[in-house]
Amino acid sequence: MTHEELKGALEAIIYAADEPATVEQLADAVGLDKAAVRAALDELVASYASEERGVEVRAVAGGYKFYTKPQHHEAVRQFIKSLRPPLRLTMPALETLAVISYKQPVTLPEIQEIRGVNCAGVVKTLLEKRLITTAGRKPVIGRPILYRTSKEFLMRFGLSDLDELPSLKEFEQLARAALGSDEGIAPTETENERSIAAAAESGSATPPEPAAEAEAPPQVKAAAAGAEPASPEGVS
Repeated sequence: MTHEELKGALEAIIYAADEPATVEQLADAVGLDKAAVRAALDELVASYASEERGVEVRAVAGGYKFYTKPQHHEAVRQFIKSLRPPLRLTMPALETLAVISYKQPVTLPEIQEIRGVNCAGVVKTLLEKRLITTAGRKPVIGRPILYRTSKEFLMRFGLSDLDELPSLKEFEQLARAALGSDEGIAPTETENERSIAAAAESGSATPPEPAAEAEAPPQVKAAAAGAEPASPEGVS
């Protein structure tokens, strides 16, 4: 297999894959060592970075996946909206997702202590939408279940790992964009501000608050704005 054939094969696999394709998976598929695959991937990523390309190959959730570029997000969003309703969450769900994101792994009682309300139903919704998953049990009396964000969460927000999480305030804004427009989110007076502030002040370290003019990481902005291109089987 020539170098150009290798890049073509990797491009086809990444396009066809439903989940981000890891270097190990790609190396096994083409029968080459990981160093050669990484080198070809770097060239593939660079080739899609040019302005005339409408999509890019992005490292996300431990693998590689195709995404539309942010500058085309509005056209893509309008097209996707015409095919199926976007995934939307209520404001309580967004608040709970923010708490889990920045406090994980966290138990239901800990989430409820921060938010000040019963969150069992909201946590169930987030589990059903695969934005969070269980992470074992906490070694305390009662052994409550621990929750953390999932690979679907990383994919939805275009994050390579949790180190790329934006500030808490940016998270809420990006969640609105990535998970549904404002009209799909139920307003709740100032409850959101109170619970988000509580999450930030309740003990665990959070990413540092950026200056007012600082922008969110480009991967997060792209995920909030863009959408994935249709798979070979079409939009489901």
